[in-house]
Parts: sequence; C-alpha cells; structure tokens
Amino acid sequence: MGIFFTADISILVELSSFYRSGVANMSVSEQTFEEIAFILKAMADPNRLRILDVIMEGETCNCELTDRLGLPANLLSHHLRVLKKAGLVSSRRDEIDKRWIYYRMDKDAVARWHRWCGQFLDPNRIQECKKLCGPEGQLIPVDPEHFVLE
Repeated sequence: MGIFFTADISILVELSSFYRSGVANMSVSEQTFEEIAFILKAMADPNRLRILDVIMEGETCNCELTDRLGLPANLLSHHLRVLKKAGLVSSRRDEIDKRWIYYRMDKDAVARWHRWCGQFLDPNRIQECKKLCGPEGQLIPVDPEHFVLE
C-alpha cells in the first residue's frame, strides 16, 4: 500500500506543477500528450475509477462515498484530492453546515476527455503499413521509377 501512496503523491506533485504552468487551459486541439498522461495517471487506480463511477450518478457527499465504496475516510479524501487536481471532480461546501462537502463531476472536463478519447482511439485512424522494414520489407517489389541511388 505504501508504494501506491508514494506514487499517488508524485502524481499530485506533477499535476499541481503542471496545472500551475497554465497548460490546463489549453484547447482540445492544443493538448499535449503530457497533459493526457497526467489525467490517465490520475485515473489509473481502481478506487478512483470506482469513485468516478459513483459520482457520475450525481453529486454526492463523503459519507455516501464512504458507505458505498467501503473506503476509509482518509483514503477516500486522498483519492478525491487527486481527482480534483486532475480537474475531473469539483467540490462545494454545504450552505448550512460548512463541514459537509459535496462532490460532482466536471461536465466540461468529462466532455473534453470523452471527445479526445473518441478521436484518439478511433479504429478508423488505424492504417495499413505501406512499407515494411526488416526481412519482410525486402519482399516488397520496388518501383524502379521511384528508386534513387545516392
């Protein structure tokens, strides 16, 4: 468990410095693979995926998440902090009793990552290899008109 916690802290440090650099405000077309890797790292934990799954059902509080997921409050708080730093989850305090915190998905962030994943993992992007290197590449006939000796 200590290994995962240490790795999680490094993700928080990376995300925090990354977002302070202003990269989080870039448009979808300007996204970098580094930003995407940070988001995927934040989501690369089964407990965080479970948390996201519950919050996708609607705004919820710590106690409901604790009851539904069976996670200790301190571990839940840690995972929520990572998800908030990643920009996937936002929180608000109860207007009557400020000790209560409610969590909800950031719809804009979810829509943004949904679009990106749909585009990036589109099976239509997969293309046939035109030229092969290695031994198989030597079996492909060469067009003499396009062959240039240097």
